[in-house]
Amino acid sequence: MDTQQNTALTRALTEIPGPLPARGVIHIAIRHTDRFTVVGNDLAQHPGLSTTAVGFAVRIQSLPQGTEVGIKALAARFPEGEKLIAAALRELEAHGYLQRARTRLPNGRIVTRTVFCNQPTALLRPRVAAAPPQQAPAAPQVTAPVPASVPAPAPGPALAQAPARGPALAPAPKPERHAPEASAPQASAPEALAPQAPAPQDHAPFVPPPTAPKPPRPPLPQPRELTPELERISTALLSDLHHHSPEFTLSAEHVHRLVPGVAAWLERDTHPDTIRHALTTNAPEPVKYPYQFVKHRLTALLPPPVHRTTVTPFQTCDGCERAFRAATPGHCRDCRTGHAHEDQQAAA
Repeated sequence: MDTQQNTALTRALTEIPGPLPARGVIHIAIRHTDRFTVVGNDLAQHPGLSTTAVGFAVRIQSLPQGTEVGIKALAARFPEGEKLIAAALRELEAHGYLQRARTRLPNGRIVTRTVFCNQPTALLRPRVAAAPPQQAPAAPQVTAPVPASVPAPAPGPALAQAPARGPALAPAPKPERHAPEASAPQASAPEALAPQAPAPQDHAPFVPPPTAPKPPRPPLPQPRELTPELERISTALLSDLHHHSPEFTLSAEHVHRLVPGVAAWLERDTHPDTIRHALTTNAPEPVKYPYQFVKHRLTALLPPPVHRTTVTPFQTCDGCERAFRAATPGHCRDCRTGHAHEDQQAAA
């Protein structure tokens, strides 16, 4: 299959008119007849956008109307991760290609609409209204002589020229007829035909900016009591991590800071091998910040506390040799009641 494609490229190069450049790219442009999207050079060669942002802009532009283009929707459709997609969408929003607006429907429900513009700079250019068509000069009229007995008609008012139709201008209302003495002064034509300013819409950023305040990280777990034995075992476990995985080499200061977190695991009856497996398994390659990584796992994967149930042991009654539950040896309840009754009779 590759050989056929290479042969087709070689044949297409021979059909290009004119001399070919000695270096650089050579375009073989085949005209699309269906399933194509027009992409302008202002987007394809935008100096402020990364290649990832340009690629997602082209992909979003090629999707049909109404397609979900959120972070999770794009991550499910394409192989890139959510963080890379969020960064690309932030770039497109910062340069005006992408915008999300909240709109209220006629039924009162508020929905969010994602708007993508392929030429955001064109929206900033001043729009010139179309000039009305010029009328041809009127042909000269021949006026016949009017007898002196017939009064000449008074010249009527000139007809106002109809404005050019456009999507932004609403049809002018029909003027009401009033008596000349009761008529109010009418507004001039430019004021009457001026387009109304659109109602402002609330715009929300598509994704939070990178400088948005992040929630504070949970603190490192602490044991109820850091005994010398727990401190010794925790220090040995953290210092020995690099023997199992060289990427988990911690400094003495980092080991000292992480000791309470490991002690909290040990206090919850967690075996040291289990802690070591939880800290080093399925780690990214490479681990750039081992201290932060170990601290995160000690906090996020902390096991639940152990709930111990106290069981009262069985004792043998010293009087009747019956079995009963008690913390210390002695008499059962029946024997204690009988002895108390005998003591009361003896006292009487």
